Amino acid sequence: MFTLRMRESNQPCVTLPFLLASELEILIGCSYSGVLPLSWKCAFEITSTALQLQYQPALSLCQNFLQQEINPHSCLDVASFAEAYEMAQLLEVADDYVLLQFQKVACTSKFKDLPANQLLRYLNSSSLCVPSELVVFKAVVAWIQAKPKIRLKLAKELMKTIQFTLMTFKEFREVQSLNMWSDHSQAELFEAIKKDFCSNDFAPLSQYRIYLPKESLVLIGGDQTSEDLSNRSISRELWFGNSLRNHTGIRKAMEWRKLGDMPEPTRFRHEVSVHKGQLYVFGGKKYYGSNDTMNSVYRYDPVLNTWESLADMQHKRSTFSVVVLDGKILAIGGHSDLHFENSVEQYCPTANSWRFTLPLDLPLSGHVAKVLRGQIYVSGGLNNDYKCVSSMFLYHPETGSTYLANMAQSRANHCMETLGECLYVAGGITTDENMTAVNQLACEMYNPAADSWTAFTSLPVPHVGAGSAVLEGKFYVLGGYSHESYSDIKMVHRYDPSAQRWENMGRMPGPNNDIRASLLCLPQHFRL
Repeated sequence: MFTLRMRESNQPCVTLPFLLASELEILIGCSYSGVLPLSWKCAFEITSTALQLQYQPALSLCQNFLQQEINPHSCLDVASFAEAYEMAQLLEVADDYVLLQFQKVACTSKFKDLPANQLLRYLNSSSLCVPSELVVFKAVVAWIQAKPKIRLKLAKELMKTIQFTLMTFKEFREVQSLNMWSDHSQAELFEAIKKDFCSNDFAPLSQYRIYLPKESLVLIGGDQTSEDLSNRSISRELWFGNSLRNHTGIRKAMEWRKLGDMPEPTRFRHEVSVHKGQLYVFGGKKYYGSNDTMNSVYRYDPVLNTWESLADMQHKRSTFSVVVLDGKILAIGGHSDLHFENSVEQYCPTANSWRFTLPLDLPLSGHVAKVLRGQIYVSGGLNNDYKCVSSMFLYHPETGSTYLANMAQSRANHCMETLGECLYVAGGITTDENMTAVNQLACEMYNPAADSWTAFTSLPVPHVGAGSAVLEGKFYVLGGYSHESYSDIKMVHRYDPSAQRWENMGRMPGPNNDIRASLLCLPQHFRL
């Protein structure tokens, strides 16, 4: 305004309408400090001012705040604000949050003020995530009863969004007990709902509610045992969970689709990671012999649907762990053809090259490494004596290992995932006092702030060598086998921290054992 020969540069006094001095003072302060003192009391006002002045640094900080601090009480305000100011990215984030946290959002007072067209848009979305149809019904009723004189006439249209055929008898009794049905004008609607519930003549799409997560859970490679346990087969298939399907009551299932095949050869006990939207596959074994461990690396681009061969790892590895830290990928420990590994090597995607970093204190195989708040945590594994360990330690490429509190249970070939500010550990095997490997059903959670472990609900069945991932705040454990019976576990279980229970999510699509899982954003044409 003052330096580019605009009219204001020659005026002795410039009026800035609809702008408070306090807001301008905050923005000027931000230009020097790079900091904005944001809270929900002032976030919308400052964002509006930053938009008016087109002050991009402050606007970026405001958008980050609105996206990162969004909660059930603020999400509808964020959506309205983003729509009014045509902020498409912010609107998408807010709408996604409402759909994912619909049960919590529906309990807020602001939900009852939603315009009818916006409520219908949410209710008809395939991204609406609800544990049961009763949740949708209660939300609709709460919205209607907030302004019954105006909204009762919309009841029929709103009730069409609820799949009453998926309710249990117990759930429908709650529907039936509603005072709303005492209104004679609603008698016909209730009879239609009752008929819908009692109908056994399902149309294919009314047998379940389809929910489409934004990210797809992808399964890579692995092996499986035949029904009669007579042979095993290794896979190079990739499968992805296209949708989650809620059936009657709490019954759920994943809808799996084939994504394609990895380049030859087949592999299991391998590792995977995702970096910048692309899937990396590392090492593993191609068969069951003593010289079948690999060091090959491939990268999959889901947008182009192509595979690329990358530089080999310097050591052959199976049952190892891989993490992404600061744009580099680290392959940690594992088993080579002859011995357990303590070596760690780091891959640079830009240079397509590997280099060794500091080794682990001891060789490990069957351990798991994950990144939380910029630090690498490594849990469990087998040592050189084939004994399961209970250790948890931090690993840094430049400084090595720093030991933390041990797990309550020793384990290897388990799953560990970052969920919120904690690490959740489940499944695998442990060794008893006779050095015999047995299934490990116990689960525990590590809190880095307190350096302590807490037990949580045990797995209902063994999951040894399973895949795992966190999708939308829930911990998925996929497949694996039982070490004691050597039978495949063909089920997917999901841990919900808010409900503190494991849910059966249906069956695996193909291979089960020594499989790996990851999350990918897939192009829309894969999901049609």
